[in-house]
Amino acid sequence: MGPDDDRRMRILATVDAIPRGRVASYGQVAAEAGLPGRARLVGRLLRELPAGSRLPWHRVVRSDGSIAGRGDGEAMTEQRRRLVREGVTLEGRGRVPRERFWRGC
Repeated sequence: MGPDDDRRMRILATVDAIPRGRVASYGQVAAEAGLPGRARLVGRLLRELPAGSRLPWHRVVRSDGSIAGRGDGEAMTEQRRRLVREGVTLEGRGRVPRERFWRGC
């Protein structure tokens, strides 16, 4: 297993640990995975997940609580739907309230 595989596994394990009904920012996930400053890497890995992945990718948002735009917007709609199904309410402008942010392990 190379360093890229190790980083990928740490990021995916961190995302998998975000509790239902909570969110984390890309930067929080990177820091929690021991990769501070690598928020873009988190975004890239989540964007590249295969269709049907059971990883709770929808629990990762921007640091301001907004949902990152992806492609045609279908993923944004799906992310909102999944968050609401978990009891996460979205404030004006579609942002997740700060009190819903995960505080880590």
